[in-house]
Amino acid sequence: MRLVAIVGPTATGKTRLAVEVAHELGSEIVSVDSRQVYRGLDIGSGKDLGEYRAVAPPVAAHLVDIADPAEVYTVFHYQRDCYRILAEAAERSPFREGRPMVMAGGTGLYLEAVIRGFRIPDVAGDEPLRAELMALDREELVERLKKESPDLAARTDTSSRKRVVRALEIAAREKEGPIRHSDPPPMHMEPLVFVVDIERPELHRRIDARLDERLGEGLVEEVRALLGGGLPRERLMQLGLEYREVTEHLTGEKSYDDMVADLRRGIRLFAKRQQTWFRGLDRRGIPTHRVEPGQKDVILEALSSGR
Repeated sequence: MRLVAIVGPTATGKTRLAVEVAHELGSEIVSVDSRQVYRGLDIGSGKDLGEYRAVAPPVAAHLVDIADPAEVYTVFHYQRDCYRILAEAAERSPFREGRPMVMAGGTGLYLEAVIRGFRIPDVAGDEPLRAELMALDREELVERLKKESPDLAARTDTSSRKRVVRALEIAAREKEGPIRHSDPPPMHMEPLVFVVDIERPELHRRIDARLDERLGEGLVEEVRALLGGGLPRERLMQLGLEYREVTEHLTGEKSYDDMVADLRRGIRLFAKRQQTWFRGLDRRGIPTHRVEPGQKDVILEALSSGR
């Protein structure tokens, strides 16, 4: 199946660009976002659902609003659900005749899991264990992983503390018995990946402007409603930077001005990590094309020429 992936850091206009491309192609969009899967996480996750309805006819979006925020929806679930959607689309005209499906978002791991067919263990997060492990420094974590699972240690990027913690969660689960892993891709995929990127000063300007916009749209009220609806504070703290910072403000741990300042700084750092991830795709075997916001014609031209 042909795929057109339009990905990149936050605030680069990739959703709008993807909608324009999908509309031109008569296609649909599969969201590549680890938080937009959750119902009720609208403003903080940047669903921008109005973008999909800004064209006529509206563009269909998949893997948005499919999970309760109290659940833990992992990359295992995303890969499984994305493969199901692609397999179902492949049986429909016009995808059966070669029309590409569009993928759009900023969660690079989810994109790679689909395109590269990662074999992912079905292991839920272990919060008590994770809290214990996060108290250790990276060197201690690596040594513990080497003792508990030399095989996992050899396959884990130990430069990433987060990945070592995840590997230790998997190692702990392995002691209980065999672990189910994800299925291989159900079809051959032909991905064409476009990374939307801009210079850092402009990216920072966009990030700041969008944060102001989301605060004006009711980001704080959205988090207040989630707390009032019974979603535990601890769970909100796990749902990303915006939800963590606003929760700390609403529970009296941080002033409004400090929350905003920390959000600006944190989102900029997050975007930098996204840029680093997407710039490494070529090195990891996924060729990419760099585009600027709004360059729909560049993408369509590349598609028509088969590049």
